Amino acid sequence: MSARPILTVAEMAKADRAAVDAGAPAFELMRRAGLAVADVICDRFDPRPTAVLCGPGDNGGDGYVVAALLAERGWPVWVERMGPPKSDSARQAAAAWTGENLELGQGDRAADLIVDALFGAGLARALGGEAARIARASERRSEQVVAIDLPSGVSGDTGQALGDAAFWAGLTVTFHAKKPGHVLEPGQGRCGEVVVADIGLAPVDTGLIENAPDAWLARFPWPSATSHKHARGRLVVVSGDPWSTGAARLSARAGLRMGAGLVTLLSPPDALAVNAAHLEAVMLKPFETEAELEQLAAEVDAAVIGPAAGVNETTLLNVLALARTGAALVIDADAITVFKDDPEELFSALDIDDVLTPHPGEFERLFPGVLRAAPERITAARRAAKKADAVVLLKGHDTVVAHPDGRAAISANGSPWLATAGSGDVLAGFIGALIAQGMESFEAACAAAWIHAEAAELHGPGLTAEDLPGLAPLVLRRLYGAR
Repeated sequence: MSARPILTVAEMAKADRAAVDAGAPAFELMRRAGLAVADVICDRFDPRPTAVLCGPGDNGGDGYVVAALLAERGWPVWVERMGPPKSDSARQAAAAWTGENLELGQGDRAADLIVDALFGAGLARALGGEAARIARASERRSEQVVAIDLPSGVSGDTGQALGDAAFWAGLTVTFHAKKPGHVLEPGQGRCGEVVVADIGLAPVDTGLIENAPDAWLARFPWPSATSHKHARGRLVVVSGDPWSTGAARLSARAGLRMGAGLVTLLSPPDALAVNAAHLEAVMLKPFETEAELEQLAAEVDAAVIGPAAGVNETTLLNVLALARTGAALVIDADAITVFKDDPEELFSALDIDDVLTPHPGEFERLFPGVLRAAPERITAARRAAKKADAVVLLKGHDTVVAHPDGRAAISANGSPWLATAGSGDVLAGFIGALIAQGMESFEAACAAAWIHAEAAELHGPGLTAEDLPGLAPLVLRRLYGAR
């Protein structure tokens, strides 16, 4: 298995040009694209009245090919075009279409299926006129819309609607690789199911991938027959005060479920009793000062700090103490916010193996203005990772993981059920456990984010954070079988 690259619109155009320069006729690439779309449509739908909406560019050319192939297969199909084709390939495709041509929106009968071949990912302006009207109407019938490349009106690079109207689709067929617009919200939500069709282009490595098991499963830290608990990683989690201990316990339990051999909750003395009453396999040790914390963490592999730790001087000093150890740090929640007045104090203490896990509000506190100034979340996370010289996991339905060296991954399997208190604490524990077992921090963050979302989807409605650690083994079993 290999990672699934994500290409910007410009990078995809470059890959197309490289194929043409290498001898592949442009119309042949268009024919392959149209054939891929037609095959996917026929796999998922029975023949039905179908309108193919063709724009003036190559996306419209793909549409003419689709219309011709569906007609050959006995489908009742017609084309509604938005002006004459402008490229040589699109004109060639239009000339090969011998069926009914109408102006956009002028069909005199209802279509049970609409193929959006108006613009795809390359559009740089808002939809207008009849195209905008049809785009607005598509939201009510998205399951009857198939988009070629990307729903028209959605930016291929940002996922944002380019104006006040953009198409919604139940199925999107793109070529060679996904674009950011397929995986970033709100574009991801407008695409429906996304199928990536191979049309024979050469592989491209841009450092941006979709976060899926293809990218990290080969290096996942499974135990061997001779493994023992000390070989499976030592993880510590720092507890908060007596009235806010649950978040750290969630992280610790998650770390144990994710395979760390020894997980210890390091607790202020006055929180020992409440923590001891709720722990079994997770170990418990007290500390009073940051010097004691540093000593306890001196020989561990990874440490999680932040969940309900408190936004106070104690948390700040504890983070700096952990940074002086050899442990890789997972810094979450309060341990992020406590540095809002002086982010550089945190950055100067971080190592390239450390992981920051902010949600957008926490991200703004550490990296003020970066998210607003960036064209999309990928760029923002990359800039933040470089500034902090650490791995940054920017949470969201479209979670982005970025490494200081420029690598980045976007999760396309986000789950709405994760919108519940404590889910981020579990994620921090998952990440810490994978790092403790020897997984590289960037890949550990990617794997943990993917497993976290998959576990939530297994449960569905009614999920609470307490459910997530117990669901992780079901996801791990599937991954183990697929390794």
